Amino acid sequence: MHARTWKRSLPAIMGLLVALIAAPAAMGQEKILRIPMTTNGPGTMDPIAGSTTYENRACSAVYETLLQYKYLKRPLELEPCLVTQMPEVLDGGRVWKFELQPGILFHDDACFPGGKGREMKASDVEYSWKRLADPEYSYKSWWLVDGLIKGFDEYKETQKARVDSGESFDYDAPVEGFRVTGDYTFEIELNEANQQFVWRLAMFQFSIVPREAVETYGTKFNAHPVGSGPFILKNESDWARNSSILFHKNPNYREVYFPTEMMPEDEEAGFGEAAGKRVPFIDKLEFTFYVESQPSWLEFKSGREDFTTVPQAGFEEAFSRRTKELRRSWSAKGIESVKVPLLDFIFSSFNMDDELLGGYTPERKALRQAFNLARDWDENNETFYFGMALPYDGPIPPGLDGHPNNEDHRAPYSTRGPDYERARQKLKEAGYTVVNGKVTDLPVIEFYTSAGAESQRITELYMRNLSEVGIRINPRYVNFTDLMNKVDLRQAPMFSFAWGSDYPDGENNLALFYGPNESPGSNHSNYKNPEYDRLYEKIRTMPPGPERTKIYETMRDMVIEDAPFTGSLARTRVYLIQPWCKYFKPTEDFYTYIKYIDIDMNHEDREN
Repeated sequence: MHARTWKRSLPAIMGLLVALIAAPAAMGQEKILRIPMTTNGPGTMDPIAGSTTYENRACSAVYETLLQYKYLKRPLELEPCLVTQMPEVLDGGRVWKFELQPGILFHDDACFPGGKGREMKASDVEYSWKRLADPEYSYKSWWLVDGLIKGFDEYKETQKARVDSGESFDYDAPVEGFRVTGDYTFEIELNEANQQFVWRLAMFQFSIVPREAVETYGTKFNAHPVGSGPFILKNESDWARNSSILFHKNPNYREVYFPTEMMPEDEEAGFGEAAGKRVPFIDKLEFTFYVESQPSWLEFKSGREDFTTVPQAGFEEAFSRRTKELRRSWSAKGIESVKVPLLDFIFSSFNMDDELLGGYTPERKALRQAFNLARDWDENNETFYFGMALPYDGPIPPGLDGHPNNEDHRAPYSTRGPDYERARQKLKEAGYTVVNGKVTDLPVIEFYTSAGAESQRITELYMRNLSEVGIRINPRYVNFTDLMNKVDLRQAPMFSFAWGSDYPDGENNLALFYGPNESPGSNHSNYKNPEYDRLYEKIRTMPPGPERTKIYETMRDMVIEDAPFTGSLARTRVYLIQPWCKYFKPTEDFYTYIKYIDIDMNHEDREN
């Protein structure tokens, strides 16, 4: 080699040597996706016993459903997950035909012969869905299928009678509307055509589980998940209660690829470079639980979490209050911010079975309306959400049929405050004494809400609003699991909740007040109105259109008038994403996106 050639090649050779030296370290590292979860963790890993966002997020890592949402498509669309194609729909929407993909394997687990996961069959779908009818699980998710599948309600009642008489639940007894037609094929016949059925097929409660695992682990199955998903819980010790969960990549996961269908903004963000590549990209998935948001925020700033949502206390640190844009000191580090409007229903609910707060007399309705009229949702928005949320009347979030278009919340049906004079008048109508603008003889109300500093600040603002008319509440701050238990057992007279719509149809939110869905189902307020129930049963079979929308609006106004809740508000969630976290498009409509995220382990700023 000539001297001049050597001199010219030296920088390239040195660069190659550096790369070769660094490569083994990078190649030897496991890719770990680290995600904070602002809670004490999921209460269960059994999908039919789950109902919360936290359980959805955890279960979506290890279980799968027949259908899933397209990761990058907006508006939301469904696509096959466990099935070969979208279901064939016959008889005007009453009969649905499915075909499972051959070769889908359940996780390797000791419940199977030799510890090797077996192939999923159509009978596994039948078994998994029959578990919804088993009283062993308190019918937690029965509301999703109540009255839906031909013969399923009768099967539930027959099996309940068997169990009550001391016999065992018979999973082999037939259900008229569930027909297994082959190893991979089956049909579902509904009682009536149902427009929302297809959306439910992507809900985590409809995940497919193997019978062997449930029967082997019994009551411990909720902590020993066995599914077909991209990740596994390798050891029960990997779930440290109230602390963290560590999932491992499923070594036998079938061939699944990063989507090629995406929006223009996804192409611009570089997602196209992953299109068609096999997933999952990461080796481990770690959820860390934080009851308080501040420790999680500090971990993200230190580079030890790969993405986060922005807590109220951290907003002005990262964003300009005036422009709502990320500060340059943050964007210069390569941190990306994404604002995600949520299908959100933030509310406080009354237990309609409570002796003081429940009931349907004019006096009881007036009492609950007084709570509504005294709450200042606009102040709540400005104080805790920096004016980025949207207060609204009723239970149906923005963007869905039935959401009130009239933004004047003084509309005749509205009870959203603040209107302290009307609140005082309602207290008088309820039969209470108001002196100098404040009620004097209303007992203190026990109010249950999640523990945490932000929850405490929100509750303190609510208490200040109520104090304007003399209403007093005694806040009980409990972890989320205990909150759900209190509500399911109807031991909370009043409580605070956030509901994210399971699918983009207002029917899902209206179901929260359908009488048969009472606790431990989704109707946690235990609201019962025969006319409302009749209309709900009607809309389940109606196609979208002006007639259905009109009924949605009627039902919305009925619950506003009866006031089983105070609310509401739809948040815009703000995500911050570290520069080494790749291909993440934030959403809270589904959580199956985990398998598509990648981590650049060579990024200089990542804390390993």
